[in-house]
Amino acid sequence: MELLSRKATCNSHGQDSSYFLGWEEYEKNPYDVIKNPHGIIQMGLAENQLCFDLLESWLAQNPDAACFKRDGQSIFRELALFQDYHGLSSFKNALSDFMSENRGYRVSFDSNNLVLTAGATSANETLMFCLADPGDAFLLPTPYYPGFDRDLKWRTGVEIVPIHCSSTNGFRITKLALEEAHAQAKKLNLNVKGVLITNPSNPLGTTTTQTELDILLEFISTNKNMHLVSDEIYSGTAFSSSEFISVMEVLKNNQLEDTDVFNRVHIVYSLSKDLGLPGFRVGAVYSNDKDVVSAATKMSSFGLVSSQTQYLLSSLLSDKKFTKKYLRENQKRLKNRQRKLVSGLEAMGIGSLKSNAGLFCWVDMRHLLSSKTFEAEMDLWKKIVYEVKLNISPGSSCHCEEPGWFRVCFANMSEETLKLALKRLKKFVDDGNSVKSCQITESQKLKSSRKKTMTTVSNWVFRLSFQDREAEER
Repeated sequence: MELLSRKATCNSHGQDSSYFLGWEEYEKNPYDVIKNPHGIIQMGLAENQLCFDLLESWLAQNPDAACFKRDGQSIFRELALFQDYHGLSSFKNALSDFMSENRGYRVSFDSNNLVLTAGATSANETLMFCLADPGDAFLLPTPYYPGFDRDLKWRTGVEIVPIHCSSTNGFRITKLALEEAHAQAKKLNLNVKGVLITNPSNPLGTTTTQTELDILLEFISTNKNMHLVSDEIYSGTAFSSSEFISVMEVLKNNQLEDTDVFNRVHIVYSLSKDLGLPGFRVGAVYSNDKDVVSAATKMSSFGLVSSQTQYLLSSLLSDKKFTKKYLRENQKRLKNRQRKLVSGLEAMGIGSLKSNAGLFCWVDMRHLLSSKTFEAEMDLWKKIVYEVKLNISPGSSCHCEEPGWFRVCFANMSEETLKLALKRLKKFVDDGNSVKSCQITESQKLKSSRKKTMTTVSNWVFRLSFQDREAEER
């Protein structure tokens, strides 16, 4: 008899992905400027640490919120006791308004349609439980966040069918690619329940275009039993708020609010990326479907946000002077940091996909591969992790169809650490080019030597032949 359940022993968690293996190697040998200067620099973790000073400054100026006080009086006991799993109304109102502010108030969110969860991981899984049965499928454009293999599939039994996107058009979603993925799912006898996207994209660092959103909405409009889930946890990382278009804006602008499509569109949000608070475990499901909200609320009891966290963040998000300054400064700092990474890579001959959001760049290292294969990609990745001592995420872990692409994070470290990372990578690239140059030089020498040898042999054969002819003639 098996000691553990099939669920506990199955290998569908995705923990053996190179995405997670890179983290494990980093944890064995983490870089520290003083304690371990030759350790591995973590560039595989999408954390936003660029505006901690703003958050810490707010906390210092608002001690009541941090100390769980209201009007100078402690509310510790109130927060410590049981709270209804619907969440604090003050926090849900503040979060809904922050989501609207994040989108330039071009669209509004109703706090009654919001379900709080312990991070975006819980929100995505909750939606899968609500929208699909085990064996059903969701279509996801590639490349996609490696953690989705865990978040969407592991406990729910839902299958993922890739929508294959190509570098030829910047990995944009096309109608043809969407239809081909749907056809492939049918061929596999899978019941497709919808499409899930990340907007802005993880790992591409690009915002989804109006054209792509129109294609997706047309697709679910045609297929009446399908949903569209838009994971918008990076919405506040867009370098300009005008460049980010939420799917809710498109529903509004296309006058779809009074149609059945409106109820089949759902949003996942979190404060992990925009505010840089992944440790606070604050996520949310937003849906226009009352049945989905009801079901998700019941399921949220398995992953609640603590009352203390809700109280603190409701105070912070309700301070509109702070949120306005924070969003503006966050966008500015992310854009400047991204430019530093991109320019540093370009200086060593490495390009990247043009991006306008996110905490990472989608970097093109195809020219550094020994061959155009995923085996060669893994060989290069291992060298970068073990020799260069940088943990970056290979494209294959994101289900990219083209070997040689890597996700490189830039917002989870100091500027000095980023400079060191670029210095290490440049040395690796330069040394590799030197080796190639030496190999080319040696090859040329060998060819030259062979040519001289052949010439000498030819001359010798010619002289021998000439002498033989002379002897015959005599």
